[in-house]
Amino acid sequence: MNTPAPADIQWSWFEFAQFDAPTLYDYLKLRQDVFVIEQTCIYPDLDALDQPSWHLVGKRDGKVVAALRIVPPGMKYAEPSIGRVVVAAEARGGGMGKLLVAEGLRQSALLWPGQGNRIGAQAHLQKMYATLGFETVGPEYDEDGIAHVDMLWRG
Repeated sequence: MNTPAPADIQWSWFEFAQFDAPTLYDYLKLRQDVFVIEQTCIYPDLDALDQPSWHLVGKRDGKVVAALRIVPPGMKYAEPSIGRVVVAAEARGGGMGKLLVAEGLRQSALLWPGQGNRIGAQAHLQKMYATLGFETVGPEYDEDGIAHVDMLWRG
């Protein structure tokens, strides 16, 4: 499949209360489609961490194709935490995930300078996160039936 370059993505940052209803619906549906259905993982994707978080949404031709959230420091980890990193199946393979996380790190560093970023990454994505400067800082563990590792970006 020929994936268009990530340059055709329109990126927008939202605090939770700033979402318009159609964008919020598409964003949450993408998370459900990937994390619950595609990964066959029954877990509470919607949690109390969405409301205090910042959310990055990438749209192509008006459709949400990539997103993440940044949980503020002290809520999940001592550091800010990028999570719920998701790319639609049709948008994968062209570097979208790295671009998405890089933008998340940029925003996190602006909001909370000098605090780094800690993530619970799916273990098979360690190499991708390492190319962005994350270091694995703990052993592999099971989270909802998927192998994860904690990783830290020191900035």
